Amino acid sequence: MKKYQLEIACFNLESAIIAQENGADRVEFCANMKEGGTTPDFETTKSVREELSVALYVMIRPRGGNFVYSDAEFEQMKSEINQFKKIQVDGFVFGILNEDGSVNKVQNTELIALANPLPCTFHRAFDVVDNVVQSLEDSISCGFKTILTSGQGKNVVDGIGILAKLVEKAKDRIAIMPGSGLRSSNINLLKTKTNAAFYHSSAIIDGTETANGDEVKLLKANLQ
Repeated sequence: MKKYQLEIACFNLESAIIAQENGADRVEFCANMKEGGTTPDFETTKSVREELSVALYVMIRPRGGNFVYSDAEFEQMKSEINQFKKIQVDGFVFGILNEDGSVNKVQNTELIALANPLPCTFHRAFDVVDNVVQSLEDSISCGFKTILTSGQGKNVVDGIGILAKLVEKAKDRIAIMPGSGLRSSNINLLKTKTNAAFYHSSAIIDGTETANGDEVKLLKANLQ
């Protein structure tokens, strides 16, 4: 029987604790919600690590905007991975593209090697790639373990067709994790239509930047 898992995107320590207390299997920690998430502050992440017993993945993204990075930004990403490894995080979340909208295999592979043995998730840069099937194969060849995506839709419901296609093509080579607008009200639909095993939500329902404990519980209950 398939084991379903839930990752909660958290933007502050309070959310991370709420996520853990209400059944999340994993926390993705980042800063700047309005930018779609960037690398969080090191000291704050250290506090989160001290509070959590569930898996903690950290976003490595130097700024909002596109996913094509300068040499200086790439060096910054490498330095951040090295720094966060020292506090025993469990994985990293990033994604680098080329100007033409393809996956930057050279830079992503280099970051994955640096993160080793920790697993890496290709984040929602995937939602702006030019060719989803080719990018799926490229992500696998880089060594990513998970792709976080809305299926290129403005939310997971909008992208449900592509999500289902990606899950089918990925087989067991990489996990496809639907995220963006995922809520307890639509997670059953996603589960039925996509057959994905891992799901991603901020569980924010009130316009703040803090997860709602009841929503985390409901999301998790729908995955039992």
